[in-house]
Amino acid sequence: MSGGKDSTACYLLAIESGRPFRAVFADTGNEHEAVYEYINRLPDRTAGPKVEIVRADFSRQLNRHRDYILEKWPQQGISAEKVQQAAALHAPTGNPYLDLCVSKGRFPSRMAQFCTEELKTLPITEQIILPALRDGPVLQWLGIRADESANRRRQPRFNKHDSGAYLWRPIFNWTVEDVWRQHRKHGIPRNPLYDAGMGRVGCMPCVNCSKGELRKIAAQFPEHIARIEQWEQTVAATNKRGSSTFFAAVTDPTDVDRPGTYSGIRTVVEWSQTARGGRQFQMFFEEQTGGGCDSDMALCERDTQDE
Repeated sequence: MSGGKDSTACYLLAIESGRPFRAVFADTGNEHEAVYEYINRLPDRTAGPKVEIVRADFSRQLNRHRDYILEKWPQQGISAEKVQQAAALHAPTGNPYLDLCVSKGRFPSRMAQFCTEELKTLPITEQIILPALRDGPVLQWLGIRADESANRRRQPRFNKHDSGAYLWRPIFNWTVEDVWRQHRKHGIPRNPLYDAGMGRVGCMPCVNCSKGELRKIAAQFPEHIARIEQWEQTVAATNKRGSSTFFAAVTDPTDVDRPGTYSGIRTVVEWSQTARGGRQFQMFFEEQTGGGCDSDMALCERDTQDE
């Protein structure tokens, strides 16, 4: 359960089945507040089960990375001040997204998209699926639709996952109108983020978001941009480069006089507000369709909005 339209349709379909089920939300720590409110209100609106929330814990990884910094950085000529500063920032914050990035000394990217596995797949598998498998077979219902992307069209409707659970995609052949019809059938409003112009529900922003989506987020939810800016400063202080940007290093024509310096979230937001004739980055996420990562568990991929 992500709080998006497809997982909500799946939740409603599961209610119609008349069989007991569990609904699970993996909290990345980079979600919009409306998502939490939406999934928390679903049980009251539908008489369905409460949505269980799981979160990844990176305490072990943080401790291991801190020990590495304290032992190895002095041997590599890193100043004692920087070593102590970086080590001190490895105390768990309780925010899975930030803790993950600090433990790795970087943000995820399209080419190194470890966020889905670490923040969603593993917590759900370890905290929900594996314990449930001790009591017998597990069938996971996933809100994947074939017309979302070419990647999803290639997925089977039913298969066995590496965890040992079986995966079923009950709305695989549904259209987006079928999804909204399911909402109307049960009298369930759609997540208000769609009405705010968002094309997807999930991390805000996602490392794979489009130029237009970033522009809308910055205009309507500036506090999320401010949070990312703070995270950039924190993560930068925990690596030897002293630099880290939420979006992967990109080519910016105006940065030729400062090689090795990459644009932070504020600069990328400024770019998102320009047309092609203005400041223009060569960015992997510009207006792409089908979106983000390749997850066979419907945990991360760009959603499309009903027009």
